[in-house]
Amino acid sequence: MRKSTRRGKRSRPFFAICIEQGEYKASLQVGKAYKVIRPEANDPAYFFRVVDDEGEDYLYPADWFFPVELPPKAKRALVAACA
Repeated sequence: MRKSTRRGKRSRPFFAICIEQGEYKASLQVGKAYKVIRPEANDPAYFFRVVDDEGEDYLYPADWFFPVELPPKAKRALVAACA
């Protein structure tokens, strides 16, 4: 399991590839990169706050995503594209 990557001291935002969509087929696409933003105070552990395909941030199980490290230039481009 990837517990060390779930809620660690990772800088926000970061991106993660969706590997499971559960019942949220309209909101998530397997294989797509999603922006993960800072959790809110009462967010449960082992969940990511993800900006989904509807453009809203929503909590999804962290196990549904695989965090990816991007070079700074690529991360800036994705952040700009998601704005």
